[in-house]
Amino acid sequence: MGQPQRQGIFPTFFLSGFECSTFLWQDGRRRDLVAETQHRAHALEDYRVLRNLGIAVAREGIPWPLVDKGGGRYDFSPIEPVLDAMRQTGVRPIWDLFHYGYPGDSDPFDDAFAARFADYCRACARHVSEQLDGPSWFTPVNEITFFSFAGGEWGWAAPYGKDRQTRERFRLALCTASIAGVKALREVLPQSRMVHVDPLIQVVAPPDRPDQQEAAEHETFVDAFLAWDILYGREHPELGGAPEILDIVGANNYSFGQMEYRESGPHQALPPGSPGIQPLSTLLQRIWDRYRRPMIIGETSGLGEGRPDWLRDVMNESMAAVNLGMDLHGVCLFPGVDMPDWHTGEWLHNGICDLVPSGQELSRVPHEPYISELRRWQKELNRVTELDEDPFSDPVDLQDVVDAAQRLRPAPDEDWS
Repeated sequence: MGQPQRQGIFPTFFLSGFECSTFLWQDGRRRDLVAETQHRAHALEDYRVLRNLGIAVAREGIPWPLVDKGGGRYDFSPIEPVLDAMRQTGVRPIWDLFHYGYPGDSDPFDDAFAARFADYCRACARHVSEQLDGPSWFTPVNEITFFSFAGGEWGWAAPYGKDRQTRERFRLALCTASIAGVKALREVLPQSRMVHVDPLIQVVAPPDRPDQQEAAEHETFVDAFLAWDILYGREHPELGGAPEILDIVGANNYSFGQMEYRESGPHQALPPGSPGIQPLSTLLQRIWDRYRRPMIIGETSGLGEGRPDWLRDVMNESMAAVNLGMDLHGVCLFPGVDMPDWHTGEWLHNGICDLVPSGQELSRVPHEPYISELRRWQKELNRVTELDEDPFSDPVDLQDVVDAAQRLRPAPDEDWS
């Protein structure tokens, strides 16, 4: 007799998403990555790719600075193309409500900021629930930890902070807004689920600087977790965090998350084979042991021709983490289509589809080796390879994932290259 079914949170184990940053960049210019990748114009095509790959959930943005017109007025026309694509394909979103961009007439350090964000969250919940059926998933504030560095200490994006004190203030402001946003969303949609994403990191001291070991460990074991700790209610409980606020933990995994410490600016990514690199399963286990909340890999992708090997490594490590007891509900192959490097504008070739200029258009070209590796893992995990008419009629049986992990029994491997 088989094991009883363990129902997953999402209708498919493999998820995807689309880059949707709307930050004020360091040159003072508002960026709209949905426009830069032409995702808004090609939404139906992009969602049909996911449907044909058996992916029923996509991380998708509602661009706060474009939607919020001030004074409680909202214009949701920027997301109408994606809403139409979702209705036609059956793919459903994890709505990303604050992806690095906030309205230009607001100040994250102002007491009114969290209240304005909460009002916007209520408006979003009302609008999307009227437009789409099915369950509701949200990421109120994307990558609080990373954004607090990029906007609070490195000066990459508004609010253009340049020191640790501003970074710490910014993080608290983002956590305050996120908690207010969760509560507002659940006022409108009480059963909605929250996915709070932040990067997995491992920071080590340079070999010739043992004096920096304490600082490196602080970033690895304190700074990397502080936003999640606040949402969970472990730190700054006066802000109202709780386990049900943290809800689902999304751990974003990229090779550059394993770094050598630098006193100022971003740390230096460790090359493959460097001392101090830890297996992905070890990093996932740290999170699981700390919170014991449902988890997904919120973003992951390799680069160029390395994409299929990257997916193979991530899935083996994920199976190793499942064997260690982690409650893993999905892996998000991010992005669904390519995205530009924020600094250089060069295409990263990290998507399921590459973007190839053709006149004024960006043609979508699937990266077949990456897709072949996805197909292999769908079969290993007994997952669908193409969506049926109702993707929600047959939820993921997580026992299939557990069974695959136990059958494969991959050993943790620090060689993630």
